[in-house]
Amino acid sequence: MMREWMERALLVLGWGAVITAVAGIVLHVGNWSQRSMVLLASGAMWLMLGAVVGLILLLIARSWPSAVAGVAVLVGVLWLVVPSYIPESRAAAGPELVVLQSNLLFGQADTAAVVAAVRDNDVDVLTTEELTVGAIERLRAAGLADLLPYAYLEPAQSGGGGTGIYSRYPLRDNEKYDGFIMSNISATMDHPQRGPISVFAFHPIPPNLDFAAWSAEMRRVDEILADTSAPAIVGADFNATHDHSAYRALLDGPFASAADQTGDGILLTFPADRRWGPVIGIDHVLVAGGVAQQVRTLTIPGTDHRAVLASVRMDS
Repeated sequence: MMREWMERALLVLGWGAVITAVAGIVLHVGNWSQRSMVLLASGAMWLMLGAVVGLILLLIARSWPSAVAGVAVLVGVLWLVVPSYIPESRAAAGPELVVLQSNLLFGQADTAAVVAAVRDNDVDVLTTEELTVGAIERLRAAGLADLLPYAYLEPAQSGGGGTGIYSRYPLRDNEKYDGFIMSNISATMDHPQRGPISVFAFHPIPPNLDFAAWSAEMRRVDEILADTSAPAIVGADFNATHDHSAYRALLDGPFASAADQTGDGILLTFPADRRWGPVIGIDHVLVAGGVAQQVRTLTIPGTDHRAVLASVRMDS
């Protein structure tokens, strides 16, 4: 009787976990227009882990028909997740470009740590969000101009609206895009070997603050990137994860996720200032006309985002 009771309990728990995974799949694949569903989709990957837990419980419960259903759900999860963990097979033969993407949390990040990351990793391009006038001054005092002497900056006096691009090589054709609440910008970098490379720094408004604006701004980003020719680099806090269709739409054209190219998959970047974090990945580096060779995240004290560091080999 005890074993029968245990098997029934495991069966219930196993089906609960499988149903949770199905909910994660639905949240991932849906093109949601409701704020609540988009916010839930941020953590869809965690729900999909229920497929593994559920299958194990159903196997222990020796419910073979239920286990078959669990296998089917697990296959669906793997079909959605595994491609991000398979490195891109093609190689590029052009120059290497090292990109650092960092949200500075209202300019409160440890700017000396940012400059140290630039110096230690021979960064060529730094994209920053939530850039303030004060943060610019502290970055300059820490020696950033010696490493990346060229810049296009649209700072805010305070708050999270400022954005900047710092570069080792000259920048021109600076542009601040309309249709955004915060500053979203681009510039053309003249690389001595590769020639002109477009550099973008994007920061759509968080969907929990203004869902309608976030949706419109993500569509605007998609329009901008669709009109962009390779080679190009994007450093962004999209306030969107791989589980959001609005983010995946950006990868339908010439742009690819650097983390997908290297097979590193989902890089967790937010919130980085919690003992239990980060739990979602909203900071991204995208590449057009090149292949990322290495991607990792860095801890920058004083900010709630982990920075993303990508080494990219551009096409020749």
